[in-house]
Amino acid sequence: MKRAILILTLMFFSAVGAFAQLESPVTWAYKATKVSKTEAIVYLKATIEDDWHIYSQNLKPGGPNKTVFTFTKSKDFTLVGKTTEPKPITKFEKSFKMDVLYFENEVVFQQKIKLNKGTTVVKGQVEFMVCNDKQCLPPSEVTFSIPVK
Repeated sequence: MKRAILILTLMFFSAVGAFAQLESPVTWAYKATKVSKTEAIVYLKATIEDDWHIYSQNLKPGGPNKTVFTFTKSKDFTLVGKTTEPKPITKFEKSFKMDVLYFENEVVFQQKIKLNKGTTVVKGQVEFMVCNDKQCLPPSEVTFSIPVK
């Protein structure tokens, strides 16, 4: 009897884990391009499945979780300004009772860096929330490591 309960429990958690893995409507890709010997731009691209969206970095408090980039400090480079983004879509969302700023399909964020060394690796993480018109998934955190050559 105990073995049957254990097997059922393992099957349940395996099914839950498999379902959770299916619900990842955002994929990230990264690239860095040197613009001079001492400067580069890091590109952080989110590809978003149809009917889903992620939120801007510039949301007012009281709404969904905004997208946040955290860069690991390094002696090899310094950040120049803030991470930029294209113009987002603005829409009133009833569930949050406010205008929200978001992106659909694809968005490329950019971070300019000053290089203190010829080559480096830019590391960090992005935290974001993805929603559609029926649900929001819990905020996700993805780490990145982007070579600058």
